[in-house]
Amino acid sequence: MLRPIKFIPDDTRIDFLSKRLMLLVVSTLFLVGCLISVAVQGLNFGIDFSGGILVEVRTAEPANLSDFRSRLNTAVEGEVSLTTFGEDPRDLLIRVPEQPGGEAANTAALARLKDTLGADVEYRRTELVGPKVGGELVEAGILAMGLSILIIAAYIWFRFEWQYAVGGIIALLHDVIATIGLFSLFQIQFDLTSVAAVLTVAGYSINDTVVIFDRVREEMRRYKKLSVGEVLNLSINKTLSRTILTSGTTVLAVGCLFLFGGEVLRGFSLAIIWGIFVGTYSSIYVAVPSLIYFNFSRGGEVDPDAPVDEDPLVESPAEDGAESTSGEALAARAAAAEKAAAEEAAKAKPLTPGRVVGKAKGKRNKR
Repeated sequence: MLRPIKFIPDDTRIDFLSKRLMLLVVSTLFLVGCLISVAVQGLNFGIDFSGGILVEVRTAEPANLSDFRSRLNTAVEGEVSLTTFGEDPRDLLIRVPEQPGGEAANTAALARLKDTLGADVEYRRTELVGPKVGGELVEAGILAMGLSILIIAAYIWFRFEWQYAVGGIIALLHDVIATIGLFSLFQIQFDLTSVAAVLTVAGYSINDTVVIFDRVREEMRRYKKLSVGEVLNLSINKTLSRTILTSGTTVLAVGCLFLFGGEVLRGFSLAIIWGIFVGTYSSIYVAVPSLIYFNFSRGGEVDPDAPVDEDPLVESPAEDGAESTSGEALAARAAAAEKAAAEEAAKAKPLTPGRVVGKAKGKRNKR
């Protein structure tokens, strides 16, 4: 019989929460940098949002970019963006900015552009978006992201408690800002596929967070004598194998899409890959540690043995006879709690099927 392959041991005892304050500062600085980048240099909006003309062509011979650019700049108004993509040097991507005069001017500019390129060019893709449509798409994209965040918050609140919902929303906003910041920092084209990527990252991240939250709720009810920080660490460790394997297989699949999906899907796949790493990080170091600062209940009752105003994993000068809460002590206490639970389960012996005991047995003998 084949035995399953285990990449991550089942009994990992990594102290994730001991570095949470330092990582909180790093995450905050990074998010502030992303917001500053969006405010200063903005996003490199694609044709979907900015409006204009997008033409993808294949020429008969490898194109001379400088010659093509100079000819196209005389045919239309504004600076024409001309780039090659893919492995074939004959494939060109032409972007023309929004023309003064609205949709009629864009249509006329597209006709002049085709006349300039000539008849020996194969047109593989043509998009023409007016300013009104672009503005509506911007509003629709913002509305879609906002509604998705609200619906996810309501779902977590309904399934768990409001403390979990707040932690999940903090992690979700972290992932959305970090993903949009990636597009702004490196000026990657942001279009409708990028909006789909951001929403996909949000869904993937909250799924990972919900899995860990579910384990946290289960361990909170099981180990009532462990502090909140110890139970959170234990929950992260027990879901670590699932988290790494799920993220790893998804990265492999999306990595193939990034390498072989072409220029159109490159921004989408890059955002998904980035979002997987950011979402995994936020689930472990943002969503779960945030629960330490909330006085949430265990099975409906607040546990007096689980103070949430102190970090139970940071070793501090202890008084004589006080129990250490370092990483090694955490592992020992968690192992002892699991052993005690196993012993209690072993003591509860089930009755033998068909055997009658107690008063029922006496009454049966009388008959």
